[in-house]
Amino acid sequence: MALIETHIENRVATITFNRPEALNALSREVIAAFREAIRTLRQDRNVSVVVLTGAGEKAFIAGADIKGMAELTPIQAAAFAAEGQDALFELERMPQVSIAAVNGFALGGGCEFAMACDLIYAADVAKFGQPEVNLGIPAGFGGTQRLTRLVGPMKAREMLLLGKPITAEKAEAIGLCAAVFPKDQLMAQVRAIAGELVEKGPEALAKTKALIREGMDLDLGRAIALERESFAVCFSSPNQKEGMAAFLEKRKPNWERT
Repeated sequence: MALIETHIENRVATITFNRPEALNALSREVIAAFREAIRTLRQDRNVSVVVLTGAGEKAFIAGADIKGMAELTPIQAAAFAAEGQDALFELERMPQVSIAAVNGFALGGGCEFAMACDLIYAADVAKFGQPEVNLGIPAGFGGTQRLTRLVGPMKAREMLLLGKPITAEKAEAIGLCAAVFPKDQLMAQVRAIAGELVEKGPEALAKTKALIREGMDLDLGRAIALERESFAVCFSSPNQKEGMAAFLEKRKPNWERT
C-alpha cells in the first residue's frame, strides 16, 4: 500500500496521506514520499491545483509518528525536523495553488502541513492543534512561525503554549482556515473551488502566491515594488494578451500552459 496516493483529474492533483490505521501520522518515509510527489507535480504544467487530504474517516494528519520520534538523538531530531521543513518549503514554493482539505484531525505536523498550503478548507468535524508542548518539545515543522503569521501572535501563543486543539469553527473565526463545510460535502466543495482556480491564468496564480509569500517578510515599500515588477513582467506573457483579449471579446481565455 502506497503511503502517498496521487490522483490527477481535470488539472487537479489530489494527494492523499494513506496511513489510516495510524491516523496518517508522518513518518520519515511518508515525508520522503510526499516530497517526491510534490517534486513530480511541480514540473507538470498540466496540473494547476494540488489538493492535500487524508485517508480514512478520522484524520487529515494526526501529527508526526511519535513511536518513530521517541528515541531520536538531538542530531537525528534536527535531521527529522529539516526533512519536514524542507518538504513544506517545496510545497509552498510550487507554482500550482495548493489546498488542504482537512477532513479530520490536523494536529502537530498535520496542522503544519495544512498551514503550508495556499488555502485551507475544513470539515465541520475537523480539529486543529499544535500539542507538541504536551510531549516536552516545541513544534518542529514551522508551526511556531506559520501559525503566528496566519492568526497573529496572541492566538498563536494560546494554541502553541496550551497545546489544546480547536474546532474547525474556531479555526475559521481566527483565520486558520478559509471556510468550514459539512464533512460529507468537503471534497465536493474543494473540487468546485479547485475548478474555479483551474480557469485562472497560470502565471498570474503563481506570481500572486509568490508575492504574498515573499512580501510578508518585507517592509511595505519593498513589497509593493516587488509587486510592481511582477505586474510589469506579466505584460511580456502571451497569457496576459490572451486574458485581456478574452475579456474584451467576452469569451473564456485559452491559457497557454507550457
